[in-house]
Amino acid sequence: MLGATHRDMTVAGPFSDSERDAVYRAIHTRRDVRNEFLPDALDADLILRLLAAAHAAPSVGLSQPWNFILIEQEANRRAVHALFEAANNEAADRLEGDVKRRYRALKLEGILKAPLNICITCDRKRGGEFVLGRTHHPDMDLYSTVCAVQNFWLAARAEGVGVGWVSIFDHRRLADLLGIPDGVEIVAYLCVGRVAELYRKPELESKGWRDRMPLDRLIFSERWPEESHVLRLYREISVKP
Repeated sequence: MLGATHRDMTVAGPFSDSERDAVYRAIHTRRDVRNEFLPDALDADLILRLLAAAHAAPSVGLSQPWNFILIEQEANRRAVHALFEAANNEAADRLEGDVKRRYRALKLEGILKAPLNICITCDRKRGGEFVLGRTHHPDMDLYSTVCAVQNFWLAARAEGVGVGWVSIFDHRRLADLLGIPDGVEIVAYLCVGRVAELYRKPELESKGWRDRMPLDRLIFSERWPEESHVLRLYREISVKP
């Protein structure tokens, strides 16, 4: 029977200042780690904490469509890396001149350097034929799984663990390698390990690949592209010394 009692509820007040600051620090200092992993193995209890954080993510209809494939053996990581290398070469071949040179200069070796790789998948059939909230937007299960990825990433940042998301794959070949069945889609392939330091800004920004867009270009009011009153506050804050 649906319904909640008072015992099911908890206070919804704000965090303390220090707790709130810690949350925002994790958000703003999270980085996509590409090459700076330390070889030290991660403790099993730490890995379980991170996975529990991912599993606490919101999901459409409480479908919880995710699974986590942990890949630690070097031979398996080398097989995955070979798939990455093939896809990375295909990507580079689409570029020319200075852009191709800059692309090749980016170090993307986390698959081999990180002691733990995790493939996070979305089971498109989980929850059955009817999943609450998915009737008109069937891809909501994929968005739910991305929320799990973000939870994992922020928890990792709080634990001093680096994460890199590798997206340069032929997912069909990766699914075959990992034995992923039909109806289950790969959402993220993560490299996970301790790091000694992080970039102050996103690495691609630090290396001149692309700049972060100003927030005031991205906020509209009521409908696209009407300027929002929130921008006035944003601009006032931005010009303060």
